[in-house]
Amino acid sequence: MPEAQLEDSGSGLTPVDHGWFVVNVRDAEWWFEESRGARCAFENEYGDPPVEFPQLGINVTVLEPGQTGLYHAEVNQEAFLVLSGECTLLVEEEERRLRPWDFFHCPPWTEHAFVGAGDGPCVIVMVGARSGAGVRYPVSELAARYGASVAEETSDWRQAYATVEWFRRERPPTWPRLPWA
Repeated sequence: MPEAQLEDSGSGLTPVDHGWFVVNVRDAEWWFEESRGARCAFENEYGDPPVEFPQLGINVTVLEPGQTGLYHAEVNQEAFLVLSGECTLLVEEEERRLRPWDFFHCPPWTEHAFVGAGDGPCVIVMVGARSGAGVRYPVSELAARYGASVAEETSDWRQAYATVEWFRRERPPTWPRLPWA
């Protein structure tokens, strides 16, 4: 297997062809959106051609207080490890505060979302399988209090994210406060 070529797409290095590679999280491509935080997926979803990991998705997500993703459940298990900062885990209509080194195992079809909490950025490593299709975005009263619920249940990601701003290629404004900066 050859080594993949990495190129800077404007917000860090991303693979432009398939193969193995090594990249430091501080040098990798980042995506950001004000209400949803920042993420580094190590892939090149929008490349020509896209370079995606077909079996295992992994990303580093940074949430500032109040930033959140959408409450959802997936057909595959997922795993989450908080590296620094604090967040609130919304899981099955319950809230749990997570701190550094807390690990969340998420079996298939477990409803969940994360909300940034505490005084600064929360860094979470997120891992999930890519086999099988299936995601559900349920209506959740708890998640709605954080702006993390859909208005109407759906399994269509386009409908779920129809009113959500898209990530842009850029590093978060809090970059200097992150552990690798």
